[in-house]
Amino acid sequence: MTNTVSANTLASVAVLIGDVARANILSALLGGKALTAGELAGVAGVTPQTASGHLARLVDGALVAVEKQGRHRYFRLASADVAETLEHLSLLSTAGPARYRPTGPKDEAMRVARTCYDHMAGAIAVGIADSLVQTGCLEFDGPAGLVTEKGRAFLCKFGVQLDDARKSRRALCRTCLDWSERRHHIGGWLGAAMLARCRERHWLRPARDGRALTLTREGQAGFAATFAIDPAVLRIVA
Repeated sequence: MTNTVSANTLASVAVLIGDVARANILSALLGGKALTAGELAGVAGVTPQTASGHLARLVDGALVAVEKQGRHRYFRLASADVAETLEHLSLLSTAGPARYRPTGPKDEAMRVARTCYDHMAGAIAVGIADSLVQTGCLEFDGPAGLVTEKGRAFLCKFGVQLDDARKSRRALCRTCLDWSERRHHIGGWLGAAMLARCRERHWLRPARDGRALTLTREGQAGFAATFAIDPAVLRIVA
């Protein structure tokens, strides 16, 4: 047995993602929530029986994990690596040939702020990353991010305790290329902690469905004062 990447193993993963129904399932799980097979069937536009077959293949392919709670089974992405791969594929899809598709408020809301697995993506997330780099709180080196002493003090004041990161096996800070902004936002443990703190402060709240995050009035003021984000970015989408 080996985990060495070959053309066959690469193709097998591509086949799993390449089906439209399975791609819809994975996109729904990219929001970070664990969902039931019935919920995912609705997202994929297929019958519950068909969704169960797709989910079995995704679990076997280690792209999705399943958790049992009583009689219920909940599905989630298998890891942050899967989420990052899907985000990169989203970037590639936006760079492909232009295709007509009507846009609406959900598209605009996704570009302002959305979940990327367990951290924040979109224009606000990129604005936060830019601010922390420009003020010397973070340094980006390829896919890795380094928190400086100034950054440690800033994050502590903001309410993110870096000592808690020692309990996690995840990388402290990673860069994640944003598909809508084409620039980096913050991933890894720090990205997840930042999103959690913004939600605790009621700066952002989940939309009723999907991955979009709704900016609040408190968030408009908070992001502007704390990270000096351009007011044009801080738009509330109904």
